[in-house]
Amino acid sequence: MDFHFSSEHVALRRMIREFAENEVEPLAAEIDREGRVPFETLKKLGQIGLMGVCFPQEYGGMGAGEMGYCILMEELGRVCTSTATNVGAHIGIGAMSIYLDGTEEQKRKYLTPLARGEKVGAFVLTEADAGSDAAAIRTRAVREGDSWIIDGTKTFNTNGSFAEIVTVLAVTDPTLGARGGITAFIVESDMPGFQVGTHENKMGIRGSSTAELIFEEVRVPQENVLGKVGEGFVSFMKTLDMGRLTLGAACLGGAQAALEWSVRWARTRCQFGAELAHKQEVQWMIANMATEVEALRSLVYRVAWMVDTAQPFTQLAAMCKMYGSEVASRAIDTALQIHGGLGFTRDFPIERAFRDARIAEIFEGTNEVQRIVIASNIFREHGVRIRP
Repeated sequence: MDFHFSSEHVALRRMIREFAENEVEPLAAEIDREGRVPFETLKKLGQIGLMGVCFPQEYGGMGAGEMGYCILMEELGRVCTSTATNVGAHIGIGAMSIYLDGTEEQKRKYLTPLARGEKVGAFVLTEADAGSDAAAIRTRAVREGDSWIIDGTKTFNTNGSFAEIVTVLAVTDPTLGARGGITAFIVESDMPGFQVGTHENKMGIRGSSTAELIFEEVRVPQENVLGKVGEGFVSFMKTLDMGRLTLGAACLGGAQAALEWSVRWARTRCQFGAELAHKQEVQWMIANMATEVEALRSLVYRVAWMVDTAQPFTQLAAMCKMYGSEVASRAIDTALQIHGGLGFTRDFPIERAFRDARIAEIFEGTNEVQRIVIASNIFREHGVRIRP
């Protein structure tokens, strides 16, 4: 697939892989064990320009486009899912929502420090009763003069406990529903009334922070409305399309790592007088893994190219997320099987990868939701509108 990449992207991958193997991978087990965010790594990523890899240089980014961003997520996903999650929440949905629908002034004020890695972003959507049904949010924003007053509680917010700039979805007109009654806002974490609530104690991606956020009469100026009043739901769905693609890229990295672990182990582990590489069942496992990894790689970078060339990609982004998360889960499960009992121990990275991979089938829209998105788009092309 390398022949599709420019020389600049090939050089970018080389640089990112070196950073990932030297700076990210050595901390992966430690941050998982301690349940801590690797702030030192995020700072270094910002210093070398990778916290804004896809954004234009005029806003503090590297200007490598979606192809460059997918390369970053693949290489981080290959060595540490937690770090990939932190970066993905910051770039792919937090900062991306401002890039897609922000005014020029908002981009200068908020996107630029995010892209430079000077501040960290988060994307605040989910609530206790509004997960897959994102349109069911209850957080309210009421107009008061030149400001909006936001009240509500958001759950499962990646980076929420430490992000300085968050984009928030709130109901502004309950009579209009999702299409016209929901608005997006840019909120700074030091605004009065913004509070961090419960921190989730997670099974996997323990080196990332997932927290409850509480908004108690948070006053947000009118100029912090993101996009148009009433069109926040549409804005956030556009952002999630981008996030789903790059989540697929991170899953590609995880699946690739599982394949590499399996080949290495099969070459050295002996059973019944021969290396596992000589066992047909193991050969078939690895052949299946390799095929799915290559199929996923082709899908991810085809869609990244479509984004960079301004082509419609919503349906294919859903496929990237759905297929990518399931390919990663299958690959890691197979790698564990090939390693046997040792793969089940914490002496090998497979155990951590196994726990980390499961969330990818849930967040950024469950795989069930992705199948609805995919099927709805297909039937719409044939004149049938799917009813929920």
